[in-house]
Amino acid sequence: MSDNKRSPLYYEAPTELRRGLAALARGFEPRERAPGRFEWLGGLKLAAASLVTIAAVIVTRSASVPSAEDRVTQEVVASHVRSLMVSSHLTDVPSSERHTVKPWFNGKLDFSPSVADLSAHGFALLGGRLDYLGERPVAALVYQRREHKINLLTWPSSETADAKPKLVSRQGYSVFHWIRAGMNYWAVSDLNAEELRQFSELVLAY
Repeated sequence: MSDNKRSPLYYEAPTELRRGLAALARGFEPRERAPGRFEWLGGLKLAAASLVTIAAVIVTRSASVPSAEDRVTQEVVASHVRSLMVSSHLTDVPSSERHTVKPWFNGKLDFSPSVADLSAHGFALLGGRLDYLGERPVAALVYQRREHKINLLTWPSSETADAKPKLVSRQGYSVFHWIRAGMNYWAVSDLNAEELRQFSELVLAY
């Protein structure tokens, strides 16, 4: 306002007062508020929940991936089921004579399977066939207990230590796996587990 138009009541505040009022006004300017205690706790809880979720996903994915032994078990059961289908075949060499079955594998495999005669114990030898697990050719020996067929699959093991028969169940079938003298043995049947265990122990002791 020009000096000519100023009111007689107009009074210009001293410089010191103006500076003080300006400083006071700046003190009331909005500032960014620091997070409170409860907000920090909320953030930590959210981070913890995220970590738990990620861990659960990792565990679930790991659990859904079958182990090598689980995959072989499933292949053994699938081989047994295939052999019982009408469109397939149970034996390539049908015979109850171990001296007929054993030499039949010569030239077909890079190993010679042991063929046990367990007829005196109620497990009749029906014959053998060439089968495949994955891309590996294996020997399949077929036995019978009453009306129950037993497939005994064998091939060289990468493990050097012997392992006693271990039972697993898949799709209603009993499966025993053991290792002896560098060879894998897998016995599978719908026979009850106790009798299949007896069969496995007889093969192991043969």
